Amino acid sequence: MTVTLRTSGGSPAVIDADYSEQLAGLTGSLLTPDSPGYDEARTVWNAMIDRRPGLIVRCSDANDVARAVRFARAHDLLVAVRGGGHNIAGNAVCDGGLMIDLSPMRTVRVDQASRTAVVGAGCTLGEVDRTTQGYGLAVPLGVNSTTGIAGLALGGGFGWLSRRLGLTIDNLLSAEVVTADGRIVRASTRENPDLFWAIRGGGGNFGVVTSFEFLLHPVGPEVLSGLVVHPLAAAPDVLRYYREFARTAPEALACWFVMRLAPPLPFLAPEWHGKPILALAMCWSGDVAEGERVAAPLRSFGSPLADVVGPNPFADWQTVLDPLLTPGFRNYWKSHEFMDVSDGLIDVLVDHAKRIPDPNTEIAFAQLGGAISRVPADATAYGHRDAEYTMNVHGRWSDPDSDAACIGWARDLFRAAAPFATGGVYVNFLTGDETERVRAAYGKNYERLVALKKRYDPTNLFRMNQNIRPA
Repeated sequence: MTVTLRTSGGSPAVIDADYSEQLAGLTGSLLTPDSPGYDEARTVWNAMIDRRPGLIVRCSDANDVARAVRFARAHDLLVAVRGGGHNIAGNAVCDGGLMIDLSPMRTVRVDQASRTAVVGAGCTLGEVDRTTQGYGLAVPLGVNSTTGIAGLALGGGFGWLSRRLGLTIDNLLSAEVVTADGRIVRASTRENPDLFWAIRGGGGNFGVVTSFEFLLHPVGPEVLSGLVVHPLAAAPDVLRYYREFARTAPEALACWFVMRLAPPLPFLAPEWHGKPILALAMCWSGDVAEGERVAAPLRSFGSPLADVVGPNPFADWQTVLDPLLTPGFRNYWKSHEFMDVSDGLIDVLVDHAKRIPDPNTEIAFAQLGGAISRVPADATAYGHRDAEYTMNVHGRWSDPDSDAACIGWARDLFRAAAPFATGGVYVNFLTGDETERVRAAYGKNYERLVALKKRYDPTNLFRMNQNIRPA
């Protein structure tokens, strides 16, 4: 039996021995393009990505991953690593090469006494939240429950809890990693500390993380959360007030804002469906009564169309955006980081929000700061600790004929907002055509990452990522 795969250089590699024998001892499964389940395994969240690996190794544990890595090295194969398959750039899947699929590795084990959790690299955020919330605990994660834990954490990871409890990586205690030479090692502050530094923000450049050990915190089970919705016409005044309010807001409060065409939400009058709106999305993770007091001025400003802020189970709030982020749509993002929401930036945002090209497209603005900024910039690979906000220009649509209009709009907004931005960018928001911005994602930490890449992956085996090339 033979199989033809793509090498890292792009040429074909005909493997004439029985490849299943070369992967002897695999407890997971192998999929070829003719196998049942192949198309499901290769399909990722962003429908603009349509690639066909030559072979998929569905791994059940770290030993499976190590076998797959050694097999790839032996034949100099192009390698992609899939966790949740949610990354905008689609790096989880490659054409013709070997795809290492971690999605079967979905165990979450909570130690209530030590307030820690060991999480398999195939888990989604929803699986982690549901398990940890069963103990009244949580780790700061992202805001879409179908996101994979591995990609989120390796890029940094922020969400509703991060202003109070830090990034996902700030709560990472250790990780099990398969290195480019096929070894299984542990990374922590005491074991392989350089590797541990690199994987906290450096993405999948330095190895395949097969499990994470996180510190957990008491959260919930209820938080004060929800939306306050205004007409887009009110956005300049609302955002100027929001800017001043946010400067002194306690760290237990995270308030993001979104500009989009209103979806048919049951709490909005039908005449507002499809009309441009500004939505303030807020979450207070402390005492609910105190949160009501703190958030009251922001909620009462102006004349909102709707206010649906109230006590909600935290695990449910973590899924609130899922209906707007279902798989199968075409997605193109552009992102900036900011120190403030200036008047000029507000004008740019409102102007482009009036011209949103598709009902599924939005401008999302996340509030950072707090505990994130108290960690030194060189303490982890994630370097832009001082940013107060990050913007995700979230182009999203279903019709391929809309590609040019939706991508063009996102790029126009990106360019118009650039004069107000810091120059930094969150690495998980980079699309596949932004390789020139990888250095900007890491700032002063970039050169150290290059040196560590040369040490841990000198041949750049792990290149299907926002790639840091070896020196």
